[in-house]
Amino acid sequence: MDIVTLIIQAICGGVGGNVTGKLFNKIDLGVVWNSILGIVGGGLGGQILNQLGVPITSLGSSMDIPSLLSNIGSGAVGGGVLMVIVGLIKNMIAKK
Repeated sequence: MDIVTLIIQAICGGVGGNVTGKLFNKIDLGVVWNSILGIVGGGLGGQILNQLGVPITSLGSSMDIPSLLSNIGSGAVGGGVLMVIVGLIKNMIAKK
């Protein structure tokens, strides 16, 4: 994985974390935390998909259309998922 792929996934993860936070108001952590968790989740999402055998780059290039779309998708979904997990954990701890 190259740095361009990681940057794309991190940016899309930040966007995915913020969109998820705004869609689910009860787990929204604010713009800063949504962005931080989204960036981390975007990078981790791409790494996990790569380890599971889902190709996130084709033919060794990160700049062709299928690779860009898979990087954008994995970053946004990974960022949203991590934001939801942390938001739910925060809510569960706050209820106790």
